[in-house]
Amino acid sequence: MSVKFDYTRLQLEEIAKRALSDAKKAGGTSAAVEVSESNGLSVGTRNREVETVEHNRDKSLAITVYKGKQRGHASTSDFSPEAVAKTVQGAYDIARFTAADEFAGLPEKHLLVDKNTAAQDLDLFHPWDLSTAQAIDLAQRAEGAMFDACKYVKNSEGANVNTSQGHFISAASNGFMGGFAYSRHSMGAMPIAQKGREMERDAWFVSHRVPQLLASPESVGAYAAHRAAARLGSRKISSRMCPVLFDAQLAAGLVGNFSQAISGSALYRKTSFLLDGLGQKVFPAYIDIVDDPFIKQGTGSSYFDDEGVATQRRTLIDHGVLTGYLLSVYTARKLEMTPTGNASGSHNLRLSSRKTKSSDDLTAMLKKLDTGLFVTELMGQGVNYVTGDYSRGVSGFWVERGEIQFPVQEITIAGNLKDMYKGIVAVGADELIRGTKQTGSILINQMTIAG
Repeated sequence: MSVKFDYTRLQLEEIAKRALSDAKKAGGTSAAVEVSESNGLSVGTRNREVETVEHNRDKSLAITVYKGKQRGHASTSDFSPEAVAKTVQGAYDIARFTAADEFAGLPEKHLLVDKNTAAQDLDLFHPWDLSTAQAIDLAQRAEGAMFDACKYVKNSEGANVNTSQGHFISAASNGFMGGFAYSRHSMGAMPIAQKGREMERDAWFVSHRVPQLLASPESVGAYAAHRAAARLGSRKISSRMCPVLFDAQLAAGLVGNFSQAISGSALYRKTSFLLDGLGQKVFPAYIDIVDDPFIKQGTGSSYFDDEGVATQRRTLIDHGVLTGYLLSVYTARKLEMTPTGNASGSHNLRLSSRKTKSSDDLTAMLKKLDTGLFVTELMGQGVNYVTGDYSRGVSGFWVERGEIQFPVQEITIAGNLKDMYKGIVAVGADELIRGTKQTGSILINQMTIAG
């Protein structure tokens, strides 16, 4: 498939300018618009046979029009002047009948990213000129590796290869205009292992902005197969209190729970267990969490957020102390604080420990766990962000004297995120990036296990 775009950057800019002009003509006092275009390919195989092939080519114009403190929003996939004008008028008409909100409005100009900074390159665009046949071959190689790597893998829920690339322009009547091209690529495998009448499934995937930096399909398939086979012979365990080690993939979810709790929307609605937590010790003194939007090729990298506000590298947890929130212009106004350039959430959020050594791989982390539960899969959505209560179904492995003894399933772990964060004993050097979150495996001193 071709990775060419139908529109140039200059053409997207002209469409954005036209939309802003239409908003002013309609009677809007201010407006913000985003014009985007993307294309991609997704291929799925199952038992080495092609199951799905999807090509996508999308474009969108989304505009927000303000009439004083009233706000209206509309979107279209038609870039013709007539369609854009109609969409803008629709957004303005919605604004006319919407209740005024004293906190609504565009960012003040001094908050906007500098034009020269916005134009800098964070190396986010690496298109993959991948044909359908090549994508099918990669997926089939991943599945083949699953079957070849382990005799217990008798079936498959499939393998997939996905590639996408796009570009966008954001503009507003306050003078902001910025945008860039980006790419995202991924590959995954989902084997089913069987021994006798027992069957277990697992999955593994890799993703990157640069296709050449993806792991090989053979390594993805083989690793997924070994994960599935390792779950055969699972048992239940009795209820108890014990240490819990989250593998790096799941530990990234704990970082995600933290980012949700410090988001402006949760704070002004008073639906966060970290409400009024600023300046308080939330983690042990050796834990830091940094949000860095300037990492080259980073999943969440950008010099500006969705509102055009300049982003900044921020230490959100410094020696265990909460030092900042994730605020958009709107939520900052609600909280009487300063916007932080996080209208789109966190950027590249990394949790680390000052105690972690380069030798603290998974084997070392199991030694630190000694006797307890090693969790490799979470089920359900049992997180109460108001109270911090945490309860999830899990699968994993029971560990004694630092060695895995047997796989476990059909159990639940429970605790409270406030206690879990403070109870972090160690963070592994086996760092993994999942979405915009990065961390190694995380060992928590104690949780409740319900067998």
